[in-house]
Amino acid sequence: MAAKTGFAKYIIVITTVTAAIMELLDTTIVNVALNQMAGSLGSTIEDVAWVITSYAIANVIIIPMTGFLGEYFGRKTYYLTSMVLFGVASYFCGASDGLWELVFWRFIQGIGGGALLSTSQAILFDAFDPKDRGIASGLFGMGIVLGPTLGPALGGYILETYNWSQIFYVNIPICALATVLTLIYIDRKEGEGERKQEIKIDYIGILLLIIGIGALQFVLEKGESEDWFESRMIVTVSLMAAVGIIGFVWHELHTEHPVVNLGIFKYRIFAFSTMFNLVSGLGLFTSAFVYPVLVQRVNGFTPLEAGISLVAPTMAAVILFPIIGKRMGAGASPIPFMIAGICFFVFFGFYSGTATPDMGKWDFFPMQICRTIGISLLQLPLINQAVAGLKPKEYPAGIALSNMIRQLGGAFGIALANNFATNRAAQHRSDLMANMSTDNPLFNERVANATKNMIASTGDTFNAAAMAYKQLEVAVARQAYYLAYLDTFRLISIFFICLLPFVFLLRTKKLSPEEAAAMAKAAAESH
Repeated sequence: MAAKTGFAKYIIVITTVTAAIMELLDTTIVNVALNQMAGSLGSTIEDVAWVITSYAIANVIIIPMTGFLGEYFGRKTYYLTSMVLFGVASYFCGASDGLWELVFWRFIQGIGGGALLSTSQAILFDAFDPKDRGIASGLFGMGIVLGPTLGPALGGYILETYNWSQIFYVNIPICALATVLTLIYIDRKEGEGERKQEIKIDYIGILLLIIGIGALQFVLEKGESEDWFESRMIVTVSLMAAVGIIGFVWHELHTEHPVVNLGIFKYRIFAFSTMFNLVSGLGLFTSAFVYPVLVQRVNGFTPLEAGISLVAPTMAAVILFPIIGKRMGAGASPIPFMIAGICFFVFFGFYSGTATPDMGKWDFFPMQICRTIGISLLQLPLINQAVAGLKPKEYPAGIALSNMIRQLGGAFGIALANNFATNRAAQHRSDLMANMSTDNPLFNERVANATKNMIASTGDTFNAAAMAYKQLEVAVARQAYYLAYLDTFRLISIFFICLLPFVFLLRTKKLSPEEAAAMAKAAAESH
């Protein structure tokens, strides 16, 4: 497909980047609505969490298959079908009257949304000349960062203004417009979708992928709420994940027509880039998860305030990504960008570990700017490195696997953050309770003052002391979780510190402008 020019190019940029943002935004927009959903559907928070889990499971199952499905059905046909499926499922999500009906349609929405990520990236690259594809990488990388970060802000606004069903309905006009623009402005490649008779479907590989990756995602999403391996269900599903993944890897490496080309892991650059994608996904999704929980639980922010406080610093990505993309397109080495990005993210984690309970929205701005700069500097080189050293026909598999690893990194990070924060909160509570003793004069003084305040405010002299103790217990719990979340930010930094020494394993020989252009052209033609 020839590169586009003028108005058509900008329409394709808007369509594909918006589709990617919409898909990733739906991974986090629901997080702030769980309480309202639980009340409306008559369910517990634990059960409503399946609304998030089902979408994530569908995503990680379908993403590695997008290269195969695009080749089998034709990329444009598959993209259009996925867009329509996402929009239709969004409508039925909003119209659902019961929890399990909603969970089912969220799974279908995740199946449609999974294609929007990798296929949008491929179409966007095709719209640019080889010399400008660094800019295309920058624009797509911007969508990767904006999606998960803007989700809580948009979700908070919708909840305060309307109700939870509008979280899903907002997708429908965007899908409809993107579908029309795709029909008009995105061309089919020559011979697209005409090789069905030649392509053998790897049914065993697809089944093992669904079992292995689906079960793994389930364990990561539900492990904390089910008390991990104390639960027979988690043990059973973990065994399913192990059998499925091991069986999938063995089968894909030994079958003649694999649904996912795992042979590309033989390339050193790609193999190590997946490790970076895993940690990058962990940092991106976990930081976007922990921060809103901290400021709502400790600093007293509303969901809307928590979301809005993320918007302004995230806008820095809108400026940074095209600039970095242009530099990458001009042949700049990715290594300095990645080192700087990791350092910014390490600084962000330790800086966030100094937050205080009385900080306001703008007090968090410098910390979040560091996060945005770190992700911007790291994410874009990773998008390029995902295909560095691969053969042109292997690029779709490389892009799809990289996107899946990033999503799994996010799921692993959120599960880890939940478990770590809970354990650290219990430890901090134990440490704080050690000071709450009648042998401690400062504690006795605080209880006496709290009791006087209770009597003054309620007039209840009989229950004032009990209410004072209850108030202190709530304060201890709040302080324990506050300290636990600060520890979690520091833990994220430690992951990035461990990653730093491996940066130089991603070093590749410097390409001439002609070689870089030829490689970019081959990449685009392979999508």
